[in-house]
Amino acid sequence: MNFELSDDQRAVRDTFARFCDERVAPQAAAIDESHAFPRKLFDELGQLGLFGMRYPEEAGGTGMALQEFALALSEVARGSLSLAGAAAMQSLMGTKFLHMLGNDDIVERLFKPALKGEKIGAICMTEPNAGSDLGGIATVARKVDGGYVLTGQKTWITVAPLADFFTVFARAGEERKLTIFLVERHFKGLVVGRPIHKMGVWALPTSEVAFDDCFVPDSHRLSREEGDGEAHLRKTLGEIRIITGAMALGVARAAMAEAVRYAGERQQFGKPINRFQAIQLKLAEMATELEAATQLVYYAAWLHGAGKPYHKEAAMAKLQATEAAARICDQAARVMASYGFAMEYPVQRYLRDIRFTLIGGGTSEILKLIIAKEMAN
Repeated sequence: MNFELSDDQRAVRDTFARFCDERVAPQAAAIDESHAFPRKLFDELGQLGLFGMRYPEEAGGTGMALQEFALALSEVARGSLSLAGAAAMQSLMGTKFLHMLGNDDIVERLFKPALKGEKIGAICMTEPNAGSDLGGIATVARKVDGGYVLTGQKTWITVAPLADFFTVFARAGEERKLTIFLVERHFKGLVVGRPIHKMGVWALPTSEVAFDDCFVPDSHRLSREEGDGEAHLRKTLGEIRIITGAMALGVARAAMAEAVRYAGERQQFGKPINRFQAIQLKLAEMATELEAATQLVYYAAWLHGAGKPYHKEAAMAKLQATEAAARICDQAARVMASYGFAMEYPVQRYLRDIRFTLIGGGTSEILKLIIAKEMAN
């Protein structure tokens, strides 16, 4: 496998690196501290084509591979993980099932505008008693004349306060198997509940969502047949894990760059602290962990693009990248000592935000079980 980027891949990376440096990074602290979703930057990402990268040209996208998408999102995350998280939701989980399963009306009214950022999509899976355990999903879809009535509670729904439509996983049919539905914002019985205040990604709105006897017409059952939801979801989980790993890499790169810069400027005992072996060891370990995680993430993305089995590697990539990024952010704060604890420096934001990547797409513990199961097969 060739790890060298193609000209097209370099062009994608450079485009979003410039966007990060010129548009996102200068505003990142203000975005974070305001707790306000950066809608203007989100719209600009739509104009740059990020939301359509993973979709074919005939659907309104640009037909790029997962590698290019990962490169782009990693650069956005380097500037703001709140913005990158919203972009990932829009580009993948929020629109994937509309593209795969939606009828012509849904594609024209919702999916295609979403690729431009004109509509925002969210996905509703997690429930108060169902996170890693998909079998614990309790939201029910009861068949009635002309459609279904959804009843249940979802939580930790990313961008829910802003979303125009929601892809919802609920149990339907006599066997109560997972089935995918599309709920539009104006549907009666949809209740976007209380916001969830988080320790990080402050500008990425998250809230509870309830379905209080919410009627969904037959045209909005995305599943081809009742009960096929889990099969469709599992096809997407590997991509979600690779992309989450790529976003973690972006945050880790930002944290390491800040630590390297600070270590070269901070004077102690008459010389920069990067001359001291204790600091050098930290920086060397951070750089090595980041490089190893980067190779694993883009190897998994390459396997996906090559049509090879990649689910084990996707789990490994997400596990390694997010855990390594969390350690790198912690070490960056240690290099900066008291300044790593100060709100005026960005390292405290990286340290808070990176924990978001440890959860989404599967916790580290779940990923280890998946890897072990794949090894046994």
